[in-house]
Amino acid sequence: MSTPNVITSVSVMIAALSFVSGVSAWKREFIGKRRIELAESVLAMFYEVEDVIREIRNPFSHNDEGKSRKRSDNEREEESKLLDRAYIVFERYQKREKLFAELRSMKYRFRAAFVTQTDKLFEELDPFEELDKVLQDIWISASMLGSYYWQRQGREVSDTELKKHLSEMHKYEAVFWLIDENEDTISLRIRNVVQQVENITRDVVKANSGLSWQQWPMKLLCKSK
Repeated sequence: MSTPNVITSVSVMIAALSFVSGVSAWKREFIGKRRIELAESVLAMFYEVEDVIREIRNPFSHNDEGKSRKRSDNEREEESKLLDRAYIVFERYQKREKLFAELRSMKYRFRAAFVTQTDKLFEELDPFEELDKVLQDIWISASMLGSYYWQRQGREVSDTELKKHLSEMHKYEAVFWLIDENEDTISLRIRNVVQQVENITRDVVKANSGLSWQQWPMKLLCKSK
């Protein structure tokens, strides 16, 4: 092969390698950006969900809340009031249901994007599944209080039965209402969920955000508004 042909061949090879290298770098950058965007979106939504669950369980309500519940034909007025009261958490949830549906739709994308570092963390606590369990516990408490425990208030029972009734009712009310956030088990569970998502996304956030980890939640909270 003549010298000019050799030079040409080498030049073509160098150009090809540069192109492949450039495409690989672009692909890594593109995938990296997608992972960052996904981490931002999911973490921001979990921050928002934490606030929404706090709002759902707010013990203060107005007279019209719970009235969207469909009543049965044979309900007594006093029974309806208690069932409406229990329905408040469902009604508040329905107003923000789109947020929860959107977050659930990102579960498998999130797993796929962070699979290498989330396997062990998801074994310890799956934030998506734990969120659903928390919501289920709130719905169960609402159903039990509205259909049973509040309905039985004021009935004549023995001291033993009354003590048992109040103990069980207060257990469900502690899930239904948020009274003291510092001692609230539901708030603690949701905080653990958020911290788990923070742990999963921490490395991506720190490497690409240009912010300290302490500054990151404030940025995402502003983004979710």
